[in-house]
Amino acid sequence: MPVVRLFLAFAAIFLGPTSLNARPDGGTLTGIVTFKGTLLKTTPFDLAKESACVKMHATEALMDETVVIGPGKGLANVVVYISAGDTDTTAVAGKAVAFKQQGCHYKSHVLAIRVGQEIQIINSDSIPHNIHPVTKVNREWSRLQPPGTPPFSYSYEKEEFIPVKCNIHPWMQGYFVVLKTSHFIVTGEDGIFRLPDLPPGKYTVTAWHESLGAQSQEIRVIGGETTSIYFAFPAKP
Repeated sequence: MPVVRLFLAFAAIFLGPTSLNARPDGGTLTGIVTFKGTLLKTTPFDLAKESACVKMHATEALMDETVVIGPGKGLANVVVYISAGDTDTTAVAGKAVAFKQQGCHYKSHVLAIRVGQEIQIINSDSIPHNIHPVTKVNREWSRLQPPGTPPFSYSYEKEEFIPVKCNIHPWMQGYFVVLKTSHFIVTGEDGIFRLPDLPPGKYTVTAWHESLGAQSQEIRVIGGETTSIYFAFPAKP
């Protein structure tokens, strides 16, 4: 995979440092997640049951985001995280992150957060939404959010991959990914990921996708150096 290795090297240089709390002895993990196989054809959602949503998308259809593939077969909405070996797993009260309901869909299809981190849930539309995270480990809840009402916040106590839906608009679906580790990222359409400031040591790195499953690799991080890996997800048969 010489092309992939060349791309990873370029990405490591191009992305540059992203951490405000860089470790002088830390290493960096970079890579790319790609889709392997025939490109899938996405289909627009049928919004006919909600006239306001139809008007919002009169010129640009609202597409299914279950599998989003970029021009170079980069795979979006993949959570890449340290699943084993990270010692910094204590819950922290970091900055709240926004989860916006806008244009009759979730602006963040997959939102990754730490245990204890607040999610600020916002309805920017002129119609009500009902946000319903369907949990198995954490407490399940469902809440109506009428238009014009202020945002509300929520946080989770345990790790979990949580499907999120709107009980009013069935096409509105997404995920909250709640993790203990502070080392994680959600890929964009280029599939590139970068995890800086990893203490030297051995780790398990996992890439998770909502419909294509999860893959893991064992790596060793050396202080001051960059390690590059890649994941390729095949299409489901």
